[in-house]
Amino acid sequence: MAPLSERMRPVTLEALAGQQHLVGKGSILRTAIESGKIPSMIFWGPPGSGKTTIANIIAHTLHLPFHQLSAISSGVKDVREVIEKAKQETNAVLFIDEIHRFNKAQQDALLGAVEKGIITLIGATTENPSFEVISALLSRCQVYVLKPLNENDLIQLLKNAMQQDDILKNYSISLQETEALINISGGDARKLLNLFELIVTVSTSTQGKEKKEVAITNKLVMEIAQKKIALYDKQGEQHYDIISAFIKSIRGSDPNAAVYWLARMIEGGEDVKFIARRLLILASEDIGNANPNALLLANATFDAVNKIGWPESQLILSQCAIYLASSPKSNSATTAIGAAAAAVKQYGDLPVPLHIRNAPTALMKNLDYGKGYKYSHAYEGNFDEQEYLPAKISGTKIFDPGKNIREEELRKFLKSRWKDKYGY
Repeated sequence: MAPLSERMRPVTLEALAGQQHLVGKGSILRTAIESGKIPSMIFWGPPGSGKTTIANIIAHTLHLPFHQLSAISSGVKDVREVIEKAKQETNAVLFIDEIHRFNKAQQDALLGAVEKGIITLIGATTENPSFEVISALLSRCQVYVLKPLNENDLIQLLKNAMQQDDILKNYSISLQETEALINISGGDARKLLNLFELIVTVSTSTQGKEKKEVAITNKLVMEIAQKKIALYDKQGEQHYDIISAFIKSIRGSDPNAAVYWLARMIEGGEDVKFIARRLLILASEDIGNANPNALLLANATFDAVNKIGWPESQLILSQCAIYLASSPKSNSATTAIGAAAAAVKQYGDLPVPLHIRNAPTALMKNLDYGKGYKYSHAYEGNFDEQEYLPAKISGTKIFDPGKNIREEELRKFLKSRWKDKYGY
């Protein structure tokens, strides 16, 4: 028997939950579907937001030959086989789920067929296609962004299932509380419906009544799901509050609080890349040259979690968060670029001093481009003082090293070079 999510999968745009900005009356995608002329496209959105469903609705509505591949289990050979079949068909649609998992060679295999109109490609991805889809393929596709289903959409899905599904009609279901259902499913419609069916069938398995009864409560859901998680809204205010607490705990050198807030995000199903990305930013913003290894570890963490995924990534994130929280702190790189940007805004496009301009032609050399430049490596200690800033802001101190062991060494080094020019 098919799971509830498949039994309830809509076949018309009217029955689709959410995404009215794409499929509502007068919307760009709906207009394209109604005209019968759809472009190759990529649906970008969170799990369970309707990417596969919309692809199926398109094929069903337009009565087109429809082929489906999963990037997890398919390769170049599978793509080429579908393309060969499509050559014998008219207006064939190829739907590729999780297209971001295709490597460059696999995506390249699609290019010719898309360009020649042999297939209309519909890709689905949970990752930003700007980074995960090759530019040549991306330029041939329209990108449609799907929004997470809101609470009202999800509750309506549950009510529809209770009223329309032939199997659930055999139960007397009272939907008393929905918070746990919605939060455990993470806003994923597929996961929500399948979890709902599990709760209903398991909770009534010992009843001998002809029409079994069940009252859906948060407690019942938690008990059956066997997952006592901290309820966490990934899209709402709590999402921003907890990431704020996490970052501020690391900035404040408290690894205990940092790991606690990390655990809250992990248990709430936060996006692993979102957490790793924030750690990478923090490594420069709040630690910088006080401990240059922080950026290296944060970057290695970002790479590692992309390869590993949940649940093992929690170990890598924990290690990185503890290291960053326990590192000396400095925001000197942050304030330096801020001061530099302020100078650019205040003084505009100041001319580059002649002696450090590039002089690739004879004309430029005749105009004294590069004249008087001192090649640093030709001098003792690889240094000889000369001016690098525009004359109008000569001597402006933009970088001020922090008061920590590593940057005090930088201060000492810079003072030995520049004496009193910058006040180090």
